[in-house]
Amino acid sequence: MTLTIDLGVAELAATRFAVSPLSETVSGLQQLGNHPRRAVNLRWLRWAEDEVVRNPLDLTRTWPLIVNDRSSWPGFLIPAPRGTGESIEDDLAAMRGTTARYVRSSLQRVFGDELPADVAELAAKPAAGLRTIATELRTAYDRLIAPHWSRIRAVLDADVAYRAKQLAAGGVEKLFTDLHPDLRWQDGRLTLDGPRLRTQRTVHLGPGGLVFIPVALGSSHVMIKGHTPTQTTVRYPARGVGALWTAGTQAPSGGTVRLLGRARAELLEALRSPATTTDLARALGVTPSAVSQHLRVLLENGLVARERAGRNVLYLTTALGTSLSGPGS
Repeated sequence: MTLTIDLGVAELAATRFAVSPLSETVSGLQQLGNHPRRAVNLRWLRWAEDEVVRNPLDLTRTWPLIVNDRSSWPGFLIPAPRGTGESIEDDLAAMRGTTARYVRSSLQRVFGDELPADVAELAAKPAAGLRTIATELRTAYDRLIAPHWSRIRAVLDADVAYRAKQLAAGGVEKLFTDLHPDLRWQDGRLTLDGPRLRTQRTVHLGPGGLVFIPVALGSSHVMIKGHTPTQTTVRYPARGVGALWTAGTQAPSGGTVRLLGRARAELLEALRSPATTTDLARALGVTPSAVSQHLRVLLENGLVARERAGRNVLYLTTALGTSLSGPGS
């Protein structure tokens, strides 16, 4: 089946990219609940499972909404970020601001007219329920996402930087066709195909253009919000997720160490996933100035590249650097 979005000039002009800490939090919880798990995130999942066993999370309100036998979940849990996605506080404030009408209509679309008892309580008192859910999700973020947010954010920022280059090089056609294999752009229409879509329908856009949100901990599918009073979100798997949890976990090869020296070889291995100088210094246990000196040599020889993402400068192994260091773990 196919999901279709008609985009005019005004909608395209308002379309933007953003990252969402709340999106990663909800996606991570869903993967913990087997909805569904991605092999690339197994290292994080094992760590998160141990963390929750050691100190269980109270998700009394949230869990029934995102881990159940339904084919979807309430869209108000991940509102369109108001800006570029600077903080979890901004995301949660936007969620708490959801109108009671939209909360109830969203719950009805997911659960039908006969709401389960815990869901019915949320429908009866949406404002109080959203405050409780926000508290639960904030705790989940602090416990499960915040310890890794720097490296997750680096992957998301690198993805957005790449999309900006695609847009500059080939316009929206190149941007959309390169975003995901299930997405197609033609004649002012964006279509999403896939076996997960049970019906053929047209998305009625919320006010403004689309908000594209790269996701590290989410599924391998594109997720488009079909009903929303805010901007319509398109969540898609970010580039580079495959190396997010494995970069720097294996020792560099002996040949790479002999050629570059151990410090630079370890740096090259760590940069299979994007990182800032500060992140690298913390991960490798050296000073930022030492990292900068090694990066300069690797940059001069075309083994790593750098890109600006907002206020940060990200470094990433190039194809030449990857071929030199060998296949990842």
